[in-house]
Amino acid sequence: MSELKLMKGNEALAEAAIRAGVDAYFGYPITPQTELIEYLMSQKTEERTGMVCLQAESEIAAINMVYGAASTGKKVFTSSSSPGVSLKQEGISYIAGAELPAVIVNVVRGGPGLGTIQPSQADYFQSVKGGGHGDYKLYVLAPSSVQEMSDFVEDAFDIAFKYNAPVLILSDGLIGQMMEKVELKPQQKRRTDAEVIAQCGSWATTGKTKDRERNIITSLDLQSEKMEARVHRLLKKYEQMEKEDLRFEKINCDDAEYLIVAYGSSARIAQKAVEIARSKGVKVGLLRPITLFPFPKKQLFDLADQVKGILSVELNAGQMVEDVKLSTEFKVPVEHFGRTGGIIHTPEEILEALEQKIINNGSIRHHKTRESSIL
Repeated sequence: MSELKLMKGNEALAEAAIRAGVDAYFGYPITPQTELIEYLMSQKTEERTGMVCLQAESEIAAINMVYGAASTGKKVFTSSSSPGVSLKQEGISYIAGAELPAVIVNVVRGGPGLGTIQPSQADYFQSVKGGGHGDYKLYVLAPSSVQEMSDFVEDAFDIAFKYNAPVLILSDGLIGQMMEKVELKPQQKRRTDAEVIAQCGSWATTGKTKDRERNIITSLDLQSEKMEARVHRLLKKYEQMEKEDLRFEKINCDDAEYLIVAYGSSARIAQKAVEIARSKGVKVGLLRPITLFPFPKKQLFDLADQVKGILSVELNAGQMVEDVKLSTEFKVPVEHFGRTGGIIHTPEEILEALEQKIINNGSIRHHKTRESSIL
């Protein structure tokens, strides 16, 4: 039976992992995601479900523990925040290359360097462009609410096991720390060893080799032809993700003359900006990418034939805007508006940026009307 609670985003994600029957968590404290590991430790997960929860000696140790546990076909995950995720990049690349299912959570903070503990979306490039070395990608889910922090845990594991690939839940300090009511799903049982073997025995190191050759988990192929075949196999997975598991949300886009593109916490604020603009007679729509990879390229390309301009709203100095421009193939003006250093933009600031950068931009030729004066 589902249960309604008031929880922080980090806590909701942790509780959802317990209820999803996850086998193990390996992590290391770092603000603003420390509540996640603290919550798991406080819940005595091994007594509740048999789930292992371990604070590793470092972020590097944690991701390599995930690598080892994922090799057995178990449901495992880790979490961190920006500098910690940077330390995990080598291990994430190994996991992707070895084709293992695992979930990584990044509750993003401002950077570069140690930066600030305040919210940011400046890890977009790191998340969707690979981050570590080699030709690989992560399937990236971007929650915009505490409810989605909870719901995306099960979704992430479903995708991870569908493709035998690591999945990233890309949150930020705002979503991780804010409190909202969340509907928690009923407790699931962890899979038995027999169920793990039935699902993953063809590739996992389960210790059962009576009727087959042993499974070897590695991302290493010294023969160039075999390594190229591995990379091509990965590329086919990413193409399949784009065809079958793209997720996005369109708000007030049917008659929109101007478009805002935003994800995560920025999308929440942008949605309010759209409501204000609409109340003033300005037809603004919002496209929210829910998966940052795969990215809603076709949807943006089609909307570019309809709208006069697009504003990419982000908590960074300009990252997703590059993918928006590429997706629209420069058919309409695309501009960026962002705040950095942990400062969160307001709906009014977004509307002001829309007016200055798009509506009154010299590249859009029209007379000043009520539509071109939002504020």
